[in-house]
Amino acid sequence: MIRTSVPRPGARIAGVGGYRPGHAVGNEEISARIGVSPQWIERRSGIRTRRFATAHETVITMAVEAGRTALARCGTDPADLGMVLLATTSFTEQVPAAAPRVAQLLGAPRAGAIDLNAACSGFTYALAQANGLVRSGEVRSVLVIGSERMSDLVDPEDPETAFLFADGAGAAVVLPGDAPGFGPVVWGAEGDRHRLVVCDSCRADRPSGSSRPRLRISGLELYRWATTCLPGIARQAVETAGVGIDDIAAFIPHQANIRIVNALASAISFHPDTVVARTISSSGNTSAASIPLAMEELLAGKAVSTGDLALLLGFGAGLAHAAQVVVLP
Repeated sequence: MIRTSVPRPGARIAGVGGYRPGHAVGNEEISARIGVSPQWIERRSGIRTRRFATAHETVITMAVEAGRTALARCGTDPADLGMVLLATTSFTEQVPAAAPRVAQLLGAPRAGAIDLNAACSGFTYALAQANGLVRSGEVRSVLVIGSERMSDLVDPEDPETAFLFADGAGAAVVLPGDAPGFGPVVWGAEGDRHRLVVCDSCRADRPSGSSRPRLRISGLELYRWATTCLPGIARQAVETAGVGIDDIAAFIPHQANIRIVNALASAISFHPDTVVARTISSSGNTSAASIPLAMEELLAGKAVSTGDLALLLGFGAGLAHAAQVVVLP
C-alpha cells in the first residue's frame, strides 16, 4: 500500500505582494504613435497610465521582488517553500523555464518550480493548483506569482494593443489553514476560438523579417465572448463555494479593459457595497499579474479587509478562464 500524507483541512492565502516598474507611461506618449487622442485611449480602455519595465526589470527580477514581498508579509521563510508556480505569457525563453531561477534567487533552492502559461488567467489557474497541493499535504507552502513584460510582445504601433498592455508582477503565498480559504474553482477553455488572441513568438509561419514576437487580439469578438459567457461562470463559482452574491465583498477580475470589467460587474449583479477592482486605470493590462496586483492594491488601500470574501475571475488567450471565491489575507 502506498503511504500518503494526511490531507489538511484547508488552505489559505496568507500574504500578497506586488512589483510595479518605475517607468510610468501616460496616454500622451502612446497616442501620437497610433494616431488617436489620449482621451480616446481612456474612453476605450479606462487606462490613464501604465508601467513599462526598463532593461533590468525582467520577468524573473519582477517575480522575485513580488514574491519576496508576499513572503515577508506572512512571515514565511523562502527556504520552507515546497513549490514556486510562475504564471507568465511573456517570458520569451522557451528553455529553461523562469520559475527555477526565481526560486533560486528567492532562497528556495529545494522547492519545486515550474512555469504555467494560461495567459491572462494564469494566476487563477496557478492559485487553484496551489490550493490542491497544500490541501493534499504534498507541500506545506506554495508561492504563486504572475509576472509579465507584455511590452516585449506588443507592437508599439498597433492601435489594438499598444495602449492596452503593461508590465508588472504580483504574488500570493498559500499555506495550510484551519478552514478552507478557497471555494471550488470553475475553469475551462475554448480552444476552437484560440485565434482571438495569438502571439507569433515560436510559430513556424512567423512573418519573414520579424525580429520579435507580436501579440494580436480580436478585441470586439473577445469583448462579446467575455461579457456573454463569463457572468454565468462567475455566478457558478459563487454558488459552488456555498455563499451568495451578496456575501462577496470584492470582485477582482482580470483587468482586461474597463468596459469588460464594468459589463461583468453589472451582469453578475453584485450588492451595491461590493468593491469592484478597477485598477487598470493606473496599471494597464498586465495579463497574469493583473489579479494579484489588484488584490494587493485593494488590501493596501483598505478597500477590503482580512477575512473578506473575494471573487477572482481570470480569462484570456485560448479562451481559458477560471473563477474562484477566496478568503482575503
